[in-house]
Amino acid sequence: MAREVISTPEAPQAIGTYSQAVRVGDTVYLSGQIPLDPRTMALVDGGMEAQITRVFDNLQAVARAAGGSLADVVKLNIFLTDLAHFALVNEVMARYFQEPYPARAAIGVASLPKGAAVEMDAVLVTGA
Repeated sequence: MAREVISTPEAPQAIGTYSQAVRVGDTVYLSGQIPLDPRTMALVDGGMEAQITRVFDNLQAVARAAGGSLADVVKLNIFLTDLAHFALVNEVMARYFQEPYPARAAIGVASLPKGAAVEMDAVLVTGA
């Protein structure tokens, strides 16, 4: 099956050997997003809530570029350097998602690229 690379200037450009997203059929695999401002490619200021919000905004931009939205997300993976922020992730996530919520994992990690405190990736299905 053919693969289509998805890219948008509305999300941070890849900082390594990966694509922002790849579509195979109706499934789109969104690469991990950290809280980088797509214009400056720097981590956002403003604390943890600002970081979580920026990550969701970045994922949303890539989902739109793929012809979908966050409503099409079927699986979300969340990586946190401090699981104490789990409740805040839930609070911010409620601004972006409505029921039925996607399947999800939240994983504590030792560190993330560029010193970010949060990273998320997602799988969405379009045209279903």
